[in-house]
Amino acid sequence: MDKPVTTAHARSELMQLLLVFRDEREWGQFHTPKNLAIALVAEASELLSLFQWTKDAELDERCREKRTEIEQEIADIYIYLLFLANELGIDLDEVAAEKMKLNAEHYPANKAKGNARKYTEL
Repeated sequence: MDKPVTTAHARSELMQLLLVFRDEREWGQFHTPKNLAIALVAEASELLSLFQWTKDAELDERCREKRTEIEQEIADIYIYLLFLANELGIDLDEVAAEKMKLNAEHYPANKAKGNARKYTEL
């Protein structure tokens, strides 16, 4: 069974836990937008490295084999994204909803369905 999607309330509680964890270690001084963006990209690269050189036909097996490591890297990415959004005062739900509206304009289903072209090429 799939895990439930995190709600905004649960994210808020998680953010509070993250801030307490960070503040107990006095790491806030390092959490500038630049440093958090760098950390986010570094963690995304670590996730990508788990798939490096894996053939498409072997992806399902690789995902099963590396499930724990994949989860850990995704958690790191999520944590740094939460810290970055918090630092910049960005509501992730709000900006994601706005982005999806823009995506719907750029990628109307009747033009984008079944292809991966950029909206400027549709």
